[in-house]
Amino acid sequence: MSQTISARRAAGVVLAALVALPAGSLLFQSKGADATPPVRMTKAEDHQRTMEALHITELRKGKAGRDKSDPNFANYDESKANPFPNLPDPLTLKNGKKVSTPADWWNKRRPEIVEDFDREVYGRVPKNVPSVKWDVVSTTNGKLGDVDIITKQLVGVVDNSMDPDIEVKIALSLTTPAHAAGPVPVIMQYGGVGGFGGTQNATSGPPYGPNAFNAPLAGRGPAPAFGPSGGRGLAAFAGFGASGRGGRGPAGPTWQNQVLARGWGYASLNPTSIQADNGAGLTLGIIGLCNKGQPRKADDWGALRAWAWGASRAIDYFETDKAVDAKHIAIEGHSRYGKAAIVALAYEPRMWTAYVSSSGEGGAKLHRRNWGEIIENVAGVDEYHWMAGNFLKYAGPLGWNDLPVDSHELVAMIAPRPVFLSAGNGGYDVEPGGDSWVDAKGTFLAGVGAGPVYRLLGKKDLGTTEFPKIETLLATGDIAFRQHSSGHTDVPNWPYFLDFASRHM
Repeated sequence: MSQTISARRAAGVVLAALVALPAGSLLFQSKGADATPPVRMTKAEDHQRTMEALHITELRKGKAGRDKSDPNFANYDESKANPFPNLPDPLTLKNGKKVSTPADWWNKRRPEIVEDFDREVYGRVPKNVPSVKWDVVSTTNGKLGDVDIITKQLVGVVDNSMDPDIEVKIALSLTTPAHAAGPVPVIMQYGGVGGFGGTQNATSGPPYGPNAFNAPLAGRGPAPAFGPSGGRGLAAFAGFGASGRGGRGPAGPTWQNQVLARGWGYASLNPTSIQADNGAGLTLGIIGLCNKGQPRKADDWGALRAWAWGASRAIDYFETDKAVDAKHIAIEGHSRYGKAAIVALAYEPRMWTAYVSSSGEGGAKLHRRNWGEIIENVAGVDEYHWMAGNFLKYAGPLGWNDLPVDSHELVAMIAPRPVFLSAGNGGYDVEPGGDSWVDAKGTFLAGVGAGPVYRLLGKKDLGTTEFPKIETLLATGDIAFRQHSSGHTDVPNWPYFLDFASRHM
């Protein structure tokens, strides 16, 4: 019997009792149809609940990224950056045997790595995830630059019969050239969706704008002044040269213009229409729906894995659209959505490639690196919802070196498909918008560490183990890397990524 919304809100009176439940209680269990109304709590309350269930009394403090006078300021000294230099070997089985054939990688070692990431890092996608029905809300003809385009606004309605109080409607926008001779490749970006509370030019930051389909996931607070629709639009980066040369200068063509110039299409997927970007939303969205409004188990999926699931559902739609070459769907994301982009590519075998921009901790950066953003930052109350609950263990009482996997193995999960890793430069102590926080070298080293798997599968690695000078493009193999000098933005590396993707059609 479904519960009314008013009854759900009344559940707040039992919050204190829920937080006080001991580890091993039903707090981490999904309830049946006759259970009490879904639990609602703040992100701080859910974070504390997770710690108690894991028998954690205290987490180590995350690093300060902006205030150099803070005694806990992040490390940017390379001599202190590698306290655990020995990474897990992606080609050694847990029983100690070496992997020497592609068959052993696919059948033995890769499943071990996936299991470790599922259990300890990103969480498991439950078996009862409901189906999604895609509806085309509108189709419009227009023009972008000199190209005639057709834009479809879509909504993916998730079957919520398991809990009718929780609605999930995925917002997706697809634009293709109007006069294409046949199906075209599509570059899909995590960000705001034009007509759905964001901007199609959004290149960074979450779509905070008013979105009818995001109403059940509200609670982010006032919208920051990043752009006219709440998302941080390209206008925010008008000082960055889009020619791809990495320097500041006159704004060039948008990434959408660049994609259309190649005869391709582009899409924009709204992550927060899938799952809220905060811990308070974990009993709503797709995660909450699958748990019937109850809190997560320790190994349940977090928002990054949920956003990746949403990208897979978008591919389900693309496979039905005759305008789309569904064999060539790429994903792009910047900052937190860079994290989501690499997770999406790693777990979705139908995805062609990805542009992973400034992803930092929880993305392509090595977890064992002491540089900028670290595990303790992501395990804190503001970002823990991206990960599985179990991830908190590695910020106390366990350490970074206790993680059974590291991000080079996330890159290895992508093999043999191509992937483009990217970051900017500059620290917050140097200039606003600096990108040292995301650890460009730690991202590069993750690409290096994945090289043996790419070679085993007959592909080419980065071609070097030496961290390159800034603005150097490494793209002769199937793993690419480039650090630009324009700070925390994805704009300068778009042309390089599109060239890289073209070579891997």
